[in-house]
Amino acid sequence: MNAPSVLSLLSDLIQIPSTSEHEQDVAHFLDDRLTQLGYTVERLPIANGSTRENIYAYLGSKRKTRVCLSSHMDTVPPHIPLRIEGSTVYGRGACDDKGPMAAQICALEELRADGLVGEGDIGLLFVVGEEKGGPGMIAANDQGLSFEGVIFGEPTEGKLVVGHKGLLVFELIGEGKACHSGYPHHGVSANAALVAALNDFLAIKFPESSLLGPSTFNIGKIEGGVTYNIVPATSTALCAIRVATDMVGIKKIVSDTVSHHENVRFELKFEYPETLLDHDVEGFKTAPVSYGTDVPRFKGNHKKYLYGPGSILVAHGEKEQIEISELLEGIEAYKKLAMHLLKSDAIA
Repeated sequence: MNAPSVLSLLSDLIQIPSTSEHEQDVAHFLDDRLTQLGYTVERLPIANGSTRENIYAYLGSKRKTRVCLSSHMDTVPPHIPLRIEGSTVYGRGACDDKGPMAAQICALEELRADGLVGEGDIGLLFVVGEEKGGPGMIAANDQGLSFEGVIFGEPTEGKLVVGHKGLLVFELIGEGKACHSGYPHHGVSANAALVAALNDFLAIKFPESSLLGPSTFNIGKIEGGVTYNIVPATSTALCAIRVATDMVGIKKIVSDTVSHHENVRFELKFEYPETLLDHDVEGFKTAPVSYGTDVPRFKGNHKKYLYGPGSILVAHGEKEQIEISELLEGIEAYKKLAMHLLKSDAIA
């Protein structure tokens, strides 16, 4: 594969909207494209009767492979159309996560063309929902898949990741009593209760890690009230803590903080712990990252590598982008990582 090949593949992928929960069209595209390239392709529903499907592809009839290259098919909203300016590719998924996906496919194709891999060596696993709770990778645990090593694709600026933060997502719920805003003493403001609790959370210094840095708190979405002249009866704030260390301790901090607010409660949405990763490959720069991935969701004793072209700093933004040179470097890196894992002494 060369620059036009990976650029063409990435362009096709970006042009297919695939925001979380709407990945079907890109799954069908990958099925068709990988089948044309000669892979055996399985579309694996993530639940009985679900139209959301993971894609698993491999060479020949041997379903079990030693190594897996994996990326996620979904993107955050909104969909942003493809635009190419010079050597820069813009569009939703350019770096998160369709750029890494395209580089992984092209890397495996180059290894095939060079005669370095065959049946039973490397599989491709592309999953739904990484950006929204990870149902695709969670389902993969029950789809008969296991590997000696998995190379997860995310934008890591061309570095091998030594570890990434965990994630604790919860909703704060303010509960009050509605009344006319001219007589607020006859009601209880759910918004005021929620704001007071949020102010307490913003003042907390959460536990830190020498490797991953501080745990950080974010108020992602706030909703509350009906209009200006009604004291609001309900309000919500969807919050997240990027956990650098001590998930148990942080969950206690959340619970204790909420307990001091009579008209606020909380509901846990999902969580996964901080994750340490393998990075024992020469020639790569290494770094920790502050975002989360599907890595901890896929269970097993496999080696875990996290690598990808592109930068997380432009992911999820209106100018999401990736350089063609980054894609080409990514192809070579994925080839090197895959061959490292296929060496007989690479996997304990």
